[in-house]
Amino acid sequence: IGSFVLWRAAKSATSGVPGRFQAAVEMLVEMVDSQAKGIVHNAQSRKLVAPLALTVFVWIILMNSMDFLPVDLLPKVGEALGIHYLRVVPTADLSVTMGLSLSVLLICLFYNVKIKGFGGWVHELFSAPFGDKVFLYPVNFLMQMIEFVAKTVSHGMRLFGNMYAGELIFMLIALMGGAFAMSGTGIALFLGHIIAGTVWAIFHILIVALQAFVFMMLTLVYLGQAHDAH
Repeated sequence: IGSFVLWRAAKSATSGVPGRFQAAVEMLVEMVDSQAKGIVHNAQSRKLVAPLALTVFVWIILMNSMDFLPVDLLPKVGEALGIHYLRVVPTADLSVTMGLSLSVLLICLFYNVKIKGFGGWVHELFSAPFGDKVFLYPVNFLMQMIEFVAKTVSHGMRLFGNMYAGELIFMLIALMGGAFAMSGTGIALFLGHIIAGTVWAIFHILIVALQAFVFMMLTLVYLGQAHDAH
């Protein structure tokens, strides 16, 4: 809902000198809008798809950014509240990323039926990609099912894999400092902890934004494919 409001506010802002925050929001909205126009050619669909893409991008980049918090900060708070297991980075949990990708799949199915009609979509399931021949119907249907499953699984696994690996690296770097505390001769580990932590945090800023952008672009691509006839 917040992204839809943000979208409308940025689109309706036509007067006055924008401040830094408004300029940043407008740049973000225009970036998503231009990507949506290039992929989803149905103007009516873009009224929902473009704000949806903005929601996906902002939501994922905020969840990814949880990785920049100290690794033991929220778990310590959780323990004080009686919570003994806490996944700090939501996108490092496969159930979250697969839930997002399944939501995209359901929206794709909705647009397949809306744009092509239920009968047209069912016919496409049996006639694409190898042609409208009766003896090819089983093969075509199997290939369509494999495509839907593969796109959904890869969509969720890509985000999960990158964020989970990044979280593990942050934890391993944090353990370097802990190892120094347990060793009188481990000054190199202490220095490595500082240098590696700084370098990885800077590099991870790119990963956080890139993975949000990739997930958003794949969402637009899959929704665009739902509008196109094979």
